[in-house]
Amino acid sequence: MAIHTATVLWQRGDQIFTDRKYIRAHEWHFDGGVTVAGSSAPGVVRPPLSREDAVDPEEALIASVSSCHMLFFLEFAAKAGFRIDRYEDAAEGVLEKNEAGRFWVSKVTLKPTITWSGDKKPNREDIATLHEKSHDHCFIANSLKGEVTIADIHPRFV
Repeated sequence: MAIHTATVLWQRGDQIFTDRKYIRAHEWHFDGGVTVAGSSAPGVVRPPLSREDAVDPEEALIASVSSCHMLFFLEFAAKAGFRIDRYEDAAEGVLEKNEAGRFWVSKVTLKPTITWSGDKKPNREDIATLHEKSHDHCFIANSLKGEVTIADIHPRFV
């Protein structure tokens, strides 16, 4: 078991607040001293009450799934003797209403583009197996109710 922490800080400042016209910008503080600007999604709360240049919770969830999957993928590829030069994932999440009319992230689609090099080259089956294994081990994907899929795999070799 491991405990992970994050501190989320929002402050009212001189805003009235009870008029519901308060800014949703806030900060996420992580161990090691990293601070990330957070906000509600501009599609949920329009600017200037949200910040377009900040990370919203939906984006953070999608990035967490992608990052977790990638870290396992890199490890399993290295163990299998495949060399990766670059891994970039243009992941997407779908926010929609469920049967009860509540919004949820119903699906996350990972869309990795991986650049491979070295003498040992993976085939499509190898890559699919690495993705399946990574998905099975990803802590974040295992914590979600929504579906996580990996888009069609197109390897790049250098």
